[in-house]
Formats: sequence, C-alpha cells, structure tokens
Amino acid sequence: MSTDLPIPETRVLAVASHVVYGYVGNSMAGLVMQSLGIEVAALNTVHFSNHTGYRQFKGTRATAEEIRDIYEGLKQSYLTDFDMMLSGYAPSADAVAAVGAIARDLKLQASTKPGSFFWVLDPVMGDQGRLYVNEDVVSAYTNLIRDADLILPNQFELETLSDTPITSLQDIKTAVTKLHSAHRIPHILVTSVHIPSSPGSSTSSPTLSVIGSSRRSDHTPRLFSISFSAIDCFFSGTGDMFAALTVARLREAVTSTPGLPTTNSWLSSDDVEATDLPLAQAAEKVVASMQAVLAKTKNERDKVLGGVGIGGEQGAMEKEAGNEKVGHLRRTKAAEVRVVRNLRELREPREVDRFRARRLEI
Repeated sequence: MSTDLPIPETRVLAVASHVVYGYVGNSMAGLVMQSLGIEVAALNTVHFSNHTGYRQFKGTRATAEEIRDIYEGLKQSYLTDFDMMLSGYAPSADAVAAVGAIARDLKLQASTKPGSFFWVLDPVMGDQGRLYVNEDVVSAYTNLIRDADLILPNQFELETLSDTPITSLQDIKTAVTKLHSAHRIPHILVTSVHIPSSPGSSTSSPTLSVIGSSRRSDHTPRLFSISFSAIDCFFSGTGDMFAALTVARLREAVTSTPGLPTTNSWLSSDDVEATDLPLAQAAEKVVASMQAVLAKTKNERDKVLGGVGIGGEQGAMEKEAGNEKVGHLRRTKAAEVRVVRNLRELREPREVDRFRARRLEI
C-alpha cells in the first residue's frame, strides 16, 4: 500500500454526532478523513453510547448555545484556519441555525481569498419517506442551504428541500434545478436514489444511484449518475462515510484541476461536461470505496449471524423465546461497518472503473 496521500494538506471542521461504540457521525467521518491524511477538528452535536438504530441508547444532545460556545473557544485561540467544513446531524432547529452561523463566519473569514473555504452540508432530516427530526428543522435547513457550496441530500431529503415529489428521473432534474436556481446552490450530490427508470436498474437486482450536478453560470444543472447494486443489509453511518469520502475526493479532484482551487465554490467553467466535473470524478472513487467496504461488512455480518437471515440458530431461538429485542441488538451490532479493518479500500479504491459516471440525459 502506498504511503503517498493524494489529498493535499487540508483542515476540516466536522460538525456532527458522536457515538462511543460503532461508526456514525463524527465517529465515522473523522476516522475516514484522517485515514486519507486530512486534519479533522470534531465539534460533536450529540454524545451517545451507540447509534439510534439499536432502538436504545444513553447520552446527551448539545444545545445551540453549547455548539456556539465550542466554536467561540476555537475562535478566541485563533484555531479556525479551516479549509473546509463538513456538517451533519444537528439535534434541533436552533442547533442547525448555530451550525449555519459557524459556516457563515468561516466563509466571511475566507471572503478575500476565493476558493479558500468550502462548506459541505449534509441536511440530515430523514429517509425512505419519513422525517426523524422535528418539522422546524426542515425550515431551518431550507433557510440555510443557500450558503452551502455542496449539499448531500438523500432522495427523500431532496424531495423535502425542493418541495418536489420524486417518482421519476425528470422529477430529480426538476428538484435539482430548483435548488440550483432558487437557492443558488453550486453543487448537489443526491444519495440513495431508487427509481425504477434509473440507469442500470433491473427487477432482478435492486439498484441504487448517486445523482450529482454542478450548476452552470445560468444556474442550469449538469447532471451525472452512478448506479450500483444494492447490498442486502441495513447499515448505519453510511451517509457519514459517504460525506467524509466526498470531502476528501472532491478536494483531491479540485486540486488537480488548474485554476479551480482559487475559484469561488470550486465551480468549473460552463464548457466542462457533466462526467468531467470534479464532483463526478470524486463520486466515482467514493462509490467504489463504499461498495468495497460495505460488501466486506456484509460478509462478516453473515459469518457472525451464521449465514441465515434472522441470525442463525441463536437468532431463531431468540425469536421462538419471544426475545426479539435481543435478536435485534445482535443483528444491529453485527452490521456495524467494518471501516477500521478496511482502510485500504478508502485510500486505494480498486474497482473505480465499475462505477464510472454517466451523463444523465433527461
């Protein structure tokens, strides 16, 4: 394994949740970015024993005041020389606003040097048609996204932010176009897209897509898509892993493009095709790494659970005894992402050609 890191020296402020056990929020994002040579300062919005997928946990949520105080502590000691910011889960609307105020302050600090600061915002609100935050958090994000350089909504969050029901690729284009034009968002990368007409989809093998766009100067989209087979397992922390890899790989792609690092929001000129965008190049490596790590996690999970869906003989006995809670905890623990043992897949994704971006013509 090469010791050379392709990502230039980068300092990132990561604002997200934290768990003691497992890998979600900053517990995932910090490790991923650091494994790629990025200096990470973690500002944690919650401190839980484990992720909420276990259906039970202990811990505390940070208030907006506490989030602001931590940032002020950094600022008073001149420790805010960040190149990028990655923000994820915030536990309340006030906390979302506090995170936004931090990002705006960092953008103001960098305003005399175009391209010297870039904000990646993951608007964590819900998934699969369901919100898991209060309604006022949606409004808080809607008021905030125009200040971000790149947002990473999943399909449901794209629907929510754009107020556009999505049942087709045309709907995706409409929603992305609306966010580019109405909110002036430079870059959008939509995760967990599942539409029957998505490129590469089939009835025999469930397919997911990542759909991205970097806007032109007239705010129209340049859409690309990367499709891949869904892995039959429920994982937690994959959104945080995706976001962290995107930070690293976008920084890498932008740095290798002459003139782009000193351009506002790292926006490519209008003559750059969708599949040649740094965002598309980054997404290819991100998906390749993700699929490799998750496939290995699924294999290890199946070994732990005896290779049977509900958890082997032990899982069957738990169900028969009526102790489904214990069975759920066992299955959830077995599906914790095996990121530490698979750092090579993050640093050197080996099957990028399988996940090349395609221009999305709609």
